[in-house]
Amino acid sequence: MYVGIARVALHLPEARSLKDRRAVVRGLIQRLRARLPASIAEVGEVERWQVAAVGVATVARERARCDEVLDQAVALARAVPEAWVTEVRRQIFGAGAAGEELSLAALGASPGGEW
Repeated sequence: MYVGIARVALHLPEARSLKDRRAVVRGLIQRLRARLPASIAEVGEVERWQVAAVGVATVARERARCDEVLDQAVALARAVPEAWVTEVRRQIFGAGAAGEELSLAALGASPGGEW
């Protein structure tokens, strides 16, 4: 089993209010949810008008499938005309061939921690 996660940071130069920002981010999240087998959420700071971040998580049997889903998510984010992708952070974690368990510790995560 493989778990792929990505954080896509966006700059929204045309946003003049939180309402403008929310409209763009909400549209992107809806597109991602409709087209990808992944969990999508807005992450990070939500009070700045021209900055946003979207988190993407997917689980797959093969590492290549996780890569493919994350690549598609980034491509969809880059296709939003009102937003510029300023940073992409991604990681893929996988269980060993012997079927060892994949735990939060293996993911480098801690309860309540920030990635």
